[in-house]
Amino acid sequence: MLYETFNSIKESFGVDYFTSRVGDEIVQNLNPKFELREYQKEALGRFDFYFSEFQKRKFPAQLLFHMATGSGKTLIMATNILQLYKQGYRNFIFFVNSVNIIEKTRDNFLNPQSEKYLFVPKIKFGEKEVLIKEVQNFEAANSEDINILFTTIQGLHIRLNYPKENALTYEEFESKDTVLISDEAHHLQTLTKSKLTQTEEEEKRSWEYTIIKGIFERNPKNILLEFTATIDLGNQGIKQKYEDKIIFQYDLKQFRLDKYSKEIEVLQADLESVDRALQAVILSQYRRKTAERRKIRLKPVILFKSKSIKESKDNYDGFLTKIKNLKSRDIQEIYSRTKGTVLERVFNYFERKNITFDNLIKELQEDFSEEKCMLLDSENVDEERQLKLNSLENKNNEIRAIFAVNMLNEGWDVLNLFDIVRLYDTRDGNWVHGKYKPGNTTMGEAQLIGRGARYFPFQLDAAEDSYKRKFDEDIENELRVIETLHYHSSHNPDYITEIKSALTEMGILPEKYVQKDLFIKDSFKETEFWKEGVVFINDRVQNPRTEVFSLQDAKIEKSYKYELKTGEVREEIIFDETKRLKSPKEVVRGKIVYKVSDFGENVIRSALDKLEFYKFETLKRYFPHIKSIKEFISSNDYLGGIEIEVLGPKTKINELTPVEKLKLLLFLSKKIAEQARTNTSEFVGTELFKARMLRDVFRDKKIKIDIDDLQRKELEEVNLAEKDWYAQSGFYGTEEEKSFIKFIDEFIARLRQKYSDIALLRNEKFFQIFDFDEGRPFEPDFIMILKKRNRTISIYQIFIEPKGDQFKDSQGKFENSKEGWKQKFLLEMEKKADTDLKLENKHFKLMGLPFYNEKLKREFEEAFENKILT
Repeated sequence: MLYETFNSIKESFGVDYFTSRVGDEIVQNLNPKFELREYQKEALGRFDFYFSEFQKRKFPAQLLFHMATGSGKTLIMATNILQLYKQGYRNFIFFVNSVNIIEKTRDNFLNPQSEKYLFVPKIKFGEKEVLIKEVQNFEAANSEDINILFTTIQGLHIRLNYPKENALTYEEFESKDTVLISDEAHHLQTLTKSKLTQTEEEEKRSWEYTIIKGIFERNPKNILLEFTATIDLGNQGIKQKYEDKIIFQYDLKQFRLDKYSKEIEVLQADLESVDRALQAVILSQYRRKTAERRKIRLKPVILFKSKSIKESKDNYDGFLTKIKNLKSRDIQEIYSRTKGTVLERVFNYFERKNITFDNLIKELQEDFSEEKCMLLDSENVDEERQLKLNSLENKNNEIRAIFAVNMLNEGWDVLNLFDIVRLYDTRDGNWVHGKYKPGNTTMGEAQLIGRGARYFPFQLDAAEDSYKRKFDEDIENELRVIETLHYHSSHNPDYITEIKSALTEMGILPEKYVQKDLFIKDSFKETEFWKEGVVFINDRVQNPRTEVFSLQDAKIEKSYKYELKTGEVREEIIFDETKRLKSPKEVVRGKIVYKVSDFGENVIRSALDKLEFYKFETLKRYFPHIKSIKEFISSNDYLGGIEIEVLGPKTKINELTPVEKLKLLLFLSKKIAEQARTNTSEFVGTELFKARMLRDVFRDKKIKIDIDDLQRKELEEVNLAEKDWYAQSGFYGTEEEKSFIKFIDEFIARLRQKYSDIALLRNEKFFQIFDFDEGRPFEPDFIMILKKRNRTISIYQIFIEPKGDQFKDSQGKFENSKEGWKQKFLLEMEKKADTDLKLENKHFKLMGLPFYNEKLKREFEEAFENKILT
């Protein structure tokens, strides 16, 4: 497979070989709201490598991105368009199976007012502004714009095979380099599946034939990009066809393991469908309240799924009637069945907060009134419903419930869907070779659940990744309810087994998991460390940049080069067999060095006024000691001290025109702004570490572990239950972490010779510290606390991080690796870290050690002995 070839290239050249290829010029043209994730950079870097360096590149080129629902395929498409524009492509056809997806994508690509618009307001390559235009054909399209034709697969087939005036023709694609972008590309694979049973004439009439033979293969420079979350590699025809085309594989299982999805819980109830709906409404209201209590703006949405349009309409009417006539006894009936489910926690919360059933009913009647519920099907869908459907996260969109059949199984991007209620109780699978195979209904439901599993982003503090789950290691945290999608079905064990099987096969459910307790040992709770001990933790603050008094202090270059266009024109005599060139007039070239101040304040201000960065309030953030723009322009510490070497025709460089001066200064201003943004960070970690009671930071915890990981993560060689120096009841970790525990066990006797009290605690997301340079959050895996009694009591707090070989740099060390900043921070701690707790009879000292790595064990041991045992 092509993606496996690229995996091997990555293994040979380093983990960031592809991610480092994504250039700033591309990223700066994307909406900064949608920051690229590491796996997206990986996909884009592979794409860039394929078209610029890969020796086995095909002509024409067909590539497929196999990426999970919700993983940002549309953002990848938008970035691919920018990458290909840079390579000279101007004409793009976006096609898909569904009109709904067309409308959504058109909005994402063309409407700067949309919350999901993917580009910056002004796309620029160099000095040139580039527009994105929707076109119906490419004949009159501007060759400097990004021209996109949006169409369904069927629509494209009809346009080309039944042409009208000003419509697309096959001939256009012979002379125009075209990029075809296929979303939900599994629909494009029908010809491959049925090729064996089709006649030649039937094949020619198919829309896949139109795409591949009619457009794609007409020009060797054409490109076909396919995107799908679903590809049937079990079909040998498809597997063979896509062997050299799948460039990136990032399926739902990996998406879930990387914590970008919600968790899925199946909640079954032996209730009438309208009462299952009521159960979901109560859970949804609890979810909203839980979020609001933590100042998270969330309006959770429920999808009620029916088997047919008529049933959906009946269920919609029945639901509205139920809500309108809701009585306390209806809530009581739900309450009486909650034992052992998430709903038990819901009703316990209502009781603690004195929310009576009558008050709850009033809330539900308000939040689920008719105007806040939507009935959606192929017979009533219109523009207004589409707009509401595609903006469910907007604060002015009040829709809480949607009743639908199959319309939303594909192409629906929604983050605040938390409940799907199955309002029917049928199965359509069948037995194949003695094994029950889920039918299309169950598979469609599983795909819908996959869509709903998109994570709802939120942050409790600025250091957290808002798009990742936060409570996998804290399963009793009340906020797990806004990291979980609940699928409500009737009590039907066979169906539950079937849907769980389908979800597991898709990778959105772990195959099996176990729950493990990580408790603080009772014996440790009797120690002085637990009762009176503290842990020192620092904060992250805005970088004041108080040390920046000049451009040089901000690590910004003081000299630059700029080349003027020569204006030289060459004329070639076409029909001369010797291909002679008419000799142009000789252009004498030279160079001259200017100081920025040579251009005059007015021209400099004109250049600065064109860039947001040079507004005084922004500039003051990066250079806090400037008193005015005038000072920034004239002072030798800032622009006044900058030199620029201008190369070009001698006749021009000595007499620059006002336009040339402005262009030159714009070039320079952008370079300086770019360095200012990247050379200094927005945050720093404080050198002051504040004391917090150990017992307030560490606590009993329950964690979930995939059963496949359990044996790999358990530590068998050391019985930690018997070790008084290990504070917790259990341990589950990586090979490197287990190796570190064994190292400490072997060293403990030597530690006891010097220290009266020893404690090692595993940091299961209990706290973060922030590096001094950039305020980046870091959760060291272990903290060791040591106490030594002399005339004063000395207490040492040591941060320790085991790290595997996969994180090493090309020299087999960590200094220049992606994780190197963490080790640097740990090693700086002893000199820089100070504590806020000063006591006469106790002395506190904080320190960090180099990463523990089994192959670099000797270096760790030396540091350990020098800092702790000497």
